[in-house]
Amino acid sequence: MFTQVYSGGIQAVDGYIVSVEADVSDGLPFFNISGQLSTEVRESQNRVRTALKNAGFRLPAKKITVNLSPAGIRKGGTAFDLAIAAAVLGAFGLLNMEGLKNSLVLGELGLDGRVKPVNGVLPLVMAAREYGLSRCFLPEESCGEGSVIEGMEIVGVSSVGQLAELLKNPAAIHFFEAPEDGSEPEPYPVDYRELNGQEVLKRAAEVAAAGMHGLLISGRAGTGKTMAARRLPTILPGLTREEDIAISRVYSVCGLLPPGRPLLSRRPFRSPHHTVTPHGLTGGGSVLRPGELSLASGGVLFLDELPLFGRAALESLRQPLEEGRVTITRASGTYELPADFMIAAAMNPCPCGFYPDRSRCSCSEADIRAYLSRLSRPLMDRFDICVEAAPITFDELKQEEARNESSASIRSRVERARKRQEERFAGIGIRFNSRMGQKEIARFCRLGREEETFARRVYEMRQLSARGYHKVLKVARTIADLAGEEEIRREHLAEAFGYRTLEERLWGKG
Repeated sequence: MFTQVYSGGIQAVDGYIVSVEADVSDGLPFFNISGQLSTEVRESQNRVRTALKNAGFRLPAKKITVNLSPAGIRKGGTAFDLAIAAAVLGAFGLLNMEGLKNSLVLGELGLDGRVKPVNGVLPLVMAAREYGLSRCFLPEESCGEGSVIEGMEIVGVSSVGQLAELLKNPAAIHFFEAPEDGSEPEPYPVDYRELNGQEVLKRAAEVAAAGMHGLLISGRAGTGKTMAARRLPTILPGLTREEDIAISRVYSVCGLLPPGRPLLSRRPFRSPHHTVTPHGLTGGGSVLRPGELSLASGGVLFLDELPLFGRAALESLRQPLEEGRVTITRASGTYELPADFMIAAAMNPCPCGFYPDRSRCSCSEADIRAYLSRLSRPLMDRFDICVEAAPITFDELKQEEARNESSASIRSRVERARKRQEERFAGIGIRFNSRMGQKEIARFCRLGREEETFARRVYEMRQLSARGYHKVLKVARTIADLAGEEEIRREHLAEAFGYRTLEERLWGKG
């Protein structure tokens, strides 16, 4: 007897529907699964057979053939177990298959027949809705995640025996009802109110967040570089539901959603160690999985101790920063992973971290040059804002937190500036000032006569390149947006030129 059940697999961060077909016939007792399978899928025959036996099902000695279609796509993971078990039971006539029409079945089986949660439920339920299915049988622990997708009936299953009982008696099926979303988004554990002093650094962070500009912070060890960077997500605009689902989809595939929360609910902050490999950043593996760039999408990727990262890892950032996505080409096809993030980095001015304090710094000029040369000019071009974290005074250190501006206050200005950009770039295909090309710069960064005279004087005096000047204009446009100004003023240009001083001092003109 032939039966068919729908399940699903993951490619990159997208789900796709798999048809699980089972046939039982006379012949030498045998259990075979085909369809370009990974090791864990091949091993599912042992899990399924043992789980069915321990759940009380006695299968006759028959030849069992299971096929996972489409056969041309490699299947990985353990989410097919429950669908394979259902298809096999149906082929033996031990399961009412009528209730599985237009249904997605997901879940890993334990040897005792229990259904265990799996990764990637969110994109798999999305794929089921797009395919035209209307119901999903999911592990009970995954029902909240599946219920995020509107228009799908979600049924929680704790064991393969319970699935059989529900299909035998459809009136007993209870659809999962997600609780009303009246709670506030999960708060960030940090706030800019906790950062004393460093007013220039906080202002640079605000400008960077408003225009999605790359931010590089340099300074001596212990001046608060990392502390400032870790608070960047707290001043980014709040997530829309569509953004939250798009971000949470990546975390669902990686099994990184917070316990008990179907969505991430806040912008991500990723800070990989400097020993990370290029594949760790961009993603990869025999079964394609997202890397740090995709996990940071919609939030902040922070690279602490930037010069210590491997050259290959740093250079792998260049194309994703330009395109907002990671493109991975394999023999089986080309896949795209999201990588639309704000980049921030921190570095010491020298290997020991105390330059230019020669009473504490023992680095030679050659050591410092070699240290800085690890960063290529094309990579440095991705940082529109470079700022120095100066040592704070004792009085600043003892300042009460209540006197500092909160992240919520800064975020309100950032949101207003983002709204102006959204209106400005409507229908153009870009969303942030940092993404402007030469055509957009010419259109939206026009200068008045006084401002153009000022810009010309600074440009010629500091011998800037065209690329460097365009970076200044983009930052100045963001500063004007924060001020609520339609036109770029001289004070906006002056501040934007100031954010290039550190870069010119460390790496020269450009």
